[in-house]
Amino acid sequence: MKNQLEQARIFHELHRSGRPLILVNAWDSGSARTVQQAGAGAIATGSWAVAAAHGYDDGEKLPFDLVLSNLKRIHNNVDLPITIDIEGGYGRSPEIVKNNVLKIIECGAIGVNIEDQWIDGTRLYSEVEQALRIAAVRDAAQYTSIPLFINARTDIFFQVSVDAHNEDHVEAALQRATVYAEAGAHGIFVPGLCNEKLIDSLCQRSPIPVNVMKSPESPSLERLAALGVARISYGPYLYLLMMDALKQASAKALAFQEL
Repeated sequence: MKNQLEQARIFHELHRSGRPLILVNAWDSGSARTVQQAGAGAIATGSWAVAAAHGYDDGEKLPFDLVLSNLKRIHNNVDLPITIDIEGGYGRSPEIVKNNVLKIIECGAIGVNIEDQWIDGTRLYSEVEQALRIAAVRDAAQYTSIPLFINARTDIFFQVSVDAHNEDHVEAALQRATVYAEAGAHGIFVPGLCNEKLIDSLCQRSPIPVNVMKSPESPSLERLAALGVARISYGPYLYLLMMDALKQASAKALAFQEL
């Protein structure tokens, strides 16, 4: 399945409350191909793992040309819809974001994550600022006639510790979800949120499907589905597991030298 338009339509349909799309985030063409072989319905990248696999830190330190070339290699090696994490869009202005998304679509993607945190992590864009940036992503999609799935990430729940999360943070996330949906977003991504009661509150009231990031601290997949989550992604978690396994296997092999 290589028709980009059809892939985009299918990807939209995979977001169902209670029957969530599971995205095991890949970082290169090899990992993407493995995820496809495991039975995935779509491929998603995670910026942290992609940057680390290429020897860079997260936070748009990976040159955008490498983001594009990595996407091209993934697209050439899998047959599934591909959504890509573009962090903050690799630019503050809507114009730069739009131009970058046009390149992303040209390389085969049918979805993007775009976050509302400044790339230096010091603050969040205002709702108005981020809405303009999301509208720029929408405009790029309309220009290409590809119904790109825009997953609007809000970093509200990364601003405070997990134990401090409360309904006020949910209200803030809901406000942003509403504004972002009006600007063209199709989903709201809330990494860092692990509290079942708060996830339930958000899912019941969000105007667009909710994406939660799976971690050892979050509820089980079954529980997240029951709470109404429509999309579950793994972020850097599996990359870190793989690197830990590689480290342990390497240490075991290299220990032979000391015998």
